[in-house]
This record gives sequence, C-alpha cells and structure tokens, in this order.
Amino acid sequence: MAVAVNILGLSGSLRRDSAHSAVLRTVAEQLPVNVALTLHELHEVPPYNEDLDGDMPPAAVLALREAVRHADAVLIGSPEYNHGMSGVLKNALDWISRPHGKSSLTGKPVLTFTASPAFTGGVRAHQQLNETLNAIQAIQVVYPQIVIGSVAGKIKDGRLVDEAAIAFLMGGVRRLLQLVENRSA
Repeated sequence: MAVAVNILGLSGSLRRDSAHSAVLRTVAEQLPVNVALTLHELHEVPPYNEDLDGDMPPAAVLALREAVRHADAVLIGSPEYNHGMSGVLKNALDWISRPHGKSSLTGKPVLTFTASPAFTGGVRAHQQLNETLNAIQAIQVVYPQIVIGSVAGKIKDGRLVDEAAIAFLMGGVRRLLQLVENRSA
C-alpha cells in the first residue's frame, strides 16, 4: 500500500542514544502501513544567523525547510535543559520560522512531546515549545500534554517500551492523523 501520510520527526537531542529519537523510532514502528515517519537529524544545522539567511542559506537549513515543506505533519520531541527546550530544537525552529511570514511550518499540523529523566517529564520545556510553535503559527494538535517522565527506565534497546506511555503518545498521533485527514478533505 502506498504511503498516504508523511510525518516528519524532529528530535531536540543530538545524543547518539537520545530518548527522543528512541520515542520517534517507536512511533514509526506503531504507525499504520499507509503512514510513514522520517526522522530528520539536526546535527548539521548551524546556529541561526540572519546574515546567512538570504537567497542561499546553508545546505542543512535548506534540507530542513524542504523536509518540513514536504511533510504532511510534524512530530517534535524535546528534552528539558535548565527548565527549557533544547537549544538545538529552538535553533532549528528559528531557521524553520524564516522567512518571516512564509515559514514552511505555518499552518502545518504539529504534535509535540517532551521526555526527561525527571518525574515531571519536561513540562516546562513543553510550554516553551508550544509558545514557539504558536509564534510560528503551526497548527498544534489539541491533546493533553505528552510528557514522559523518568524516561531512562522506559527505553530499552533504542525503543520506548513503557506500554502506558506508548498508548498515550499514540493517542496523540491518532489525533495528528485526524487533523491531517480533516485538512485534506
């Protein structure tokens, strides 16, 4: 069966053993056969510099913007660093938000989650992420905050294994897919 919905996955962590990338891989494995999730790495995206953001922005930025543009929806995971979203993710969102008023993320369905070793699961980072996405005018899925606390004990062999966390997260993903379907109808 052909893929009908393409979801772009963005992990706000650059770690080789990132819990957020593990969660995104787990989601990819749980999706219906007509839905695909592609994880887009942020390793090569340089710090935002408006001087570089002209007619020929860096290649990694062009690739990121194109990945967002061609996706039907975006699933974003962020760690919480010092009560905020990761700088890597904020930087990527700053690049994606340009050019002003013409962001490839504007009007795009987005679902977010945070995960943390702390029991709070990254709720403060989640709030910052939501505010940034509001500024970009992405369409955020209406769903309770998806926060995965004590995440280290819920990851095994590079996958999320906590059944309750998976079920709750996939409930949000189903809402994301409904939003995509409603927008294309």
